[in-house]
Amino acid sequence: MTTSTAVSAQGTIHQIATGTGGAKTISGTVGVGNPTVLTSTSHGFANGDVVAIAALTGADAAELNSKTYAVQFKTTNTFAVAQDTTGKTITVGAGTATPNTYTAIANVRSGTDLESGSSPEIDVTDLTSTAKEFRLGLVDNGSYSLTLFHSNADAGQAALQARRLDGAAVNMKVILPTGTTPTASFSALIKKFSKSVAVDGVVEASVDIRVNGVITWA
Repeated sequence: MTTSTAVSAQGTIHQIATGTGGAKTISGTVGVGNPTVLTSTSHGFANGDVVAIAALTGADAAELNSKTYAVQFKTTNTFAVAQDTTGKTITVGAGTATPNTYTAIANVRSGTDLESGSSPEIDVTDLTSTAKEFRLGLVDNGSYSLTLFHSNADAGQAALQARRLDGAAVNMKVILPTGTTPTASFSALIKKFSKSVAVDGVVEASVDIRVNGVITWA
């Protein structure tokens, strides 16, 4: 009899960025390459956390400064970011990494279609072609939908509704309970937060989330 290798979804956590934490000092030599490895003693980051990099020095410091990245391959004192700095000159200077802080979204029942996007086909057929030829365009990572039990007291749901009203992009994380890269980080636009009611039931909500750019699995 074959033992199932199905991954349980129970324990999945959804989080939304609601602020920033204290800046962590980039304290050692920058490991240029792909990805770029940064040293920050006892940084406390988790894989999938989003950090803003600042104040590195060197001829190519602009490759990293004033940009945000999802943390990958973290150890106690190092972490990596998805930036190819191979052959670049970047030094520590007074470098810092400032993390987003996140709030969990309560009462989530399901999440569907994460990373369901696709690339459009670009027709590159010309008069010398002997059959139709195509290239792929930019990846569209599509939308993600949540269903949840509505709560007036939950800060995570309140943050979703606030971003729905102001239209601002917000970072989100989906943390699966198991897997080698269980955390998905992405920028999101909250398109809809609707509520529904029924006899002998509780108020339920449906949230439509537009993925705004890349999804980083860490």
